[in-house]
Amino acid sequence: MLPLALSNGDVILLVVLLAIPIAALAFAGAGAVYREIGKGTFAMDHELAPAHGRGVGEQVPQQVQEAEIRQMLEAKAFRQAKRGEPVLDVEAEMTKLRVPKVDLNVDPGLVEEVRQLVVARNERRLRNDKEPLDVEAEIARQLRDLEGLGQ
Repeated sequence: MLPLALSNGDVILLVVLLAIPIAALAFAGAGAVYREIGKGTFAMDHELAPAHGRGVGEQVPQQVQEAEIRQMLEAKAFRQAKRGEPVLDVEAEMTKLRVPKVDLNVDPGLVEEVRQLVVARNERRLRNDKEPLDVEAEIARQLRDLEGLGQ
């Protein structure tokens, strides 16, 4: 029987030669795992369309808007009451917000047409990564500009 004697260098070489194919197989099999990094439930995938909610420029029904505004005002009044501050009158704030900022002496059809133009301009500005205009202020400005044109 031949005596088997291995030096430290021989052992290291054997371990390395055995480890290289095992590491190569593990690396090849892990490619799919690395492609999944950043995916999953909490991933921020900006390329996907929103699953729910409204898109940019999509009109929100007036009742929904008023309900959300009322909720925000009630929450503000609740926080003020908890801090011991004078409480906000929710109904007075709602009536103040309902008052149109546009002159009512102007033809309502014209106001609606100018509103549609301003909303379309805002959508275009958002697509170009610009700041949207204040709709009511822009309507009032355009109506002032149009005031003396018909005479």
